[in-house]
Amino acid sequence: MKKLLLIGILTTMFVSDIGCTNMGPTEQAILSGAAVGALGGWGIAAIAGGTTATAALVGAGVGGLAGGAVALQ
Repeated sequence: MKKLLLIGILTTMFVSDIGCTNMGPTEQAILSGAAVGALGGWGIAAIAGGTTATAALVGAGVGGLAGGAVALQ
């Protein structure tokens, strides 16, 4: 199950990266923050033994907000 989730997250990252050429800097920062947050949340949950899917979703949300906040500075 963990391998399937990792493959899904990585596939989503690579596929969504293709569409970044038409995005503005703020949108790219939000997407990058969400991707890094999802991977970070998933990794922490995998190490700590928590629910990886929930942690990846929470990480993506927090990362997206952080990326947007940094881009607006």
